[in-house]
Amino acid sequence: MPIDEEALRRALRDRKAQGKGPGAARAAAVLVGIEPARGVWLTRRSEHLVHHAGQVALPGGTVDPSDASPEAAALREAEEEIGLDPRSVELLGRLDDFATGTGFHITPVTALIRGTPAFRIAPEEVSAVFPLRLEDLLDPALPEWRKGTWHGGTRVFPVWPHPDHVIWGATAWILHQLALTLRETLGAPAR
Repeated sequence: MPIDEEALRRALRDRKAQGKGPGAARAAAVLVGIEPARGVWLTRRSEHLVHHAGQVALPGGTVDPSDASPEAAALREAEEEIGLDPRSVELLGRLDDFATGTGFHITPVTALIRGTPAFRIAPEEVSAVFPLRLEDLLDPALPEWRKGTWHGGTRVFPVWPHPDHVIWGATAWILHQLALTLRETLGAPAR
């Protein structure tokens, strides 16, 4: 089911996101960059990074004091990590903030990516850039739900299937929120 840009704008523009601010956590922002023809762009983090090495992530990182907003941080980080030209990005809104168990408070910034992006990966930060299809986000049978033990308790968490990558953690939760928003707004079934 192809989704056109105008439908994505209607679904995500000016969405009222829930967020309380980072408090003692490190403020971070990620770019939920959507290219309607190919999907949401994700990265695989380099294996030698201190935080979340080798994991799939949305482009983004810590909000620096010089960043005017989470949007500015997400655009700066996407340009640094994958060479995404900010002029090719149309900011739409935000998804609900997400607090991680590792001390980050993430603001997901939604955006349309115009045209076909020409990525320039920063190998010290990113080992791959790839899309997750919008059809997968709209599929009511997805994500897969798994159980695991964490800090002595059993947790249920989403995993988005991809032929080459395991998409879990904060990224999977943010994609789940995006999927529910799109399903609700576009009339696709929610799960």
